[in-house]
Amino acid sequence: MTTIPLKIVDMNKIPYALLLTFCVPLLLLGQQSLKLREINFVFESKEVAGTIGDFRSVSKIDIDDFSNATFEGSVSTASLKTGNFLRDWSLKGRKYFNEDDYPRIHFKSTGISEIEDTIEVEGVLTMKGNSNPLSIIFKQENGQLIGSATLYTSDYGIQIKKKRVENKVRIAFVFDLEE
Repeated sequence: MTTIPLKIVDMNKIPYALLLTFCVPLLLLGQQSLKLREINFVFESKEVAGTIGDFRSVSKIDIDDFSNATFEGSVSTASLKTGNFLRDWSLKGRKYFNEDDYPRIHFKSTGISEIEDTIEVEGVLTMKGNSNPLSIIFKQENGQLIGSATLYTSDYGIQIKKKRVENKVRIAFVFDLEE
């Protein structure tokens, strides 16, 4: 006759197991993540438009309560495209974005507020080792967040033109919200 050993269950561990199994998914209910649809930019003084991608995100969005949301993600400097191979190659080099030493551009939110029909995301953008505040204004439309921001590349150590005002870049974001 084979004996089957009895395992004694520590009753103190059961509440934690129940919490992890049943309650944590409830905390995440309603939270969504971001999937990149597109990020476009326009370097205004040179009228150069382009895209950037290879988006990675650990954002958690609660569309019913944006005060609980976090926006955090990055894009690859290697994915920068302006439609001109030589310009792209130059921009990715040491003088500008320096993709070898700074392969990713990072953003992390520090505060989120809803103002009428817009969502204002305040955060810190780090590009080429330089971090500065950045404000992104979003609207929610048809399961997407559509946003815009403005920055000056010279604030991030990317001096394309001599005057700061001539380094202005407008950025447009489109993200799909996914459960």
